[in-house]
Amino acid sequence: MKKNFLISSRKQFEYYKMLGDRTFAQLKEEEFFWQFNEESNSIGIIIKHMWGNMLSRWTDFLTTDGEKEWRSREAEFEADIKDVNVLLQRWDEGWDCVFTALDSINEDNFETPVFIRNQEHTIVEAINRQMGHYTYHVGQIVYIGRMLKGREWKSLSIPKGKTKEFNEMKFSKPPARDHFTTEFLDGSFYDEKKGG
Repeated sequence: MKKNFLISSRKQFEYYKMLGDRTFAQLKEEEFFWQFNEESNSIGIIIKHMWGNMLSRWTDFLTTDGEKEWRSREAEFEADIKDVNVLLQRWDEGWDCVFTALDSINEDNFETPVFIRNQEHTIVEAINRQMGHYTYHVGQIVYIGRMLKGREWKSLSIPKGKTKEFNEMKFSKPPARDHFTTEFLDGSFYDEKKGG
């Protein structure tokens, strides 16, 4: 059960990273910095915030509080990064920190308490907390990307009007035991979608 949870969690995190990556691939450089108004976050600001959160929460995940003294959360919401390459490096660095920490969890340390702002969590609670947080922000990234691209947007899920065709294709295959994210992560979902 513990192993299954960790494998499933890693695949979910990989899936959310992929949604961000596939959104970024559709954007022009200036679109990373677009804000609806001065109170809203650009995709760039969201990336910067996620990076700061990831480094704080997942560095020394099992041994130190997830709210590090060196974190500057307020600065994460300042639009001071103007280079897309820097943003994408930080995006990857944050996710690398997540995956390194996840890969360090095993049967021997699974019961280790994890602290976030001095509040004790089980490993399951800490992972679920961060999963929800990153899902929230990746959803914002995808939504902004879709607004910016309009008709040019390449769907990251089943395109509008194609559900019936897609379901027919899925049910034409024998039942299989696999994590639903596998076909997204290996690209087969998108190949199948093209054929629909």
